[in-house]
Amino acid sequence: MPKSNLELLQGTLDLLILKTLALGPNHGWGLSQRILQISDAVFQVNQGSLYPALHRLEHKGWVKSYWGASEANRQAKFYELSAAGRRQLAQELKQWEQFSLAVGKIIDASA
Repeated sequence: MPKSNLELLQGTLDLLILKTLALGPNHGWGLSQRILQISDAVFQVNQGSLYPALHRLEHKGWVKSYWGASEANRQAKFYELSAAGRRQLAQELKQWEQFSLAVGKIIDASA
């Protein structure tokens, strides 16, 4: 599949991370691969964006981390959604739905 030139809207990465972690804990590399897989290779999140976002979400208390062994049996920092992160995810999903409906209305009106 060809690489996409789509860029994430500001704030969308946090939503994607929270939603992906709602599926279960994961380490950074696994998280980026899961986003790539679920998005059918549309969203390729690089480390320079992923790790600052994970640290920001952890600082806000929405994500917790712990050290564990990866599938390759290497030490890796795993991230999981906290209770506050679940509440934040619910809010962000509601906002995303409102946003996407509004964009859809504008696109439909312009057609």
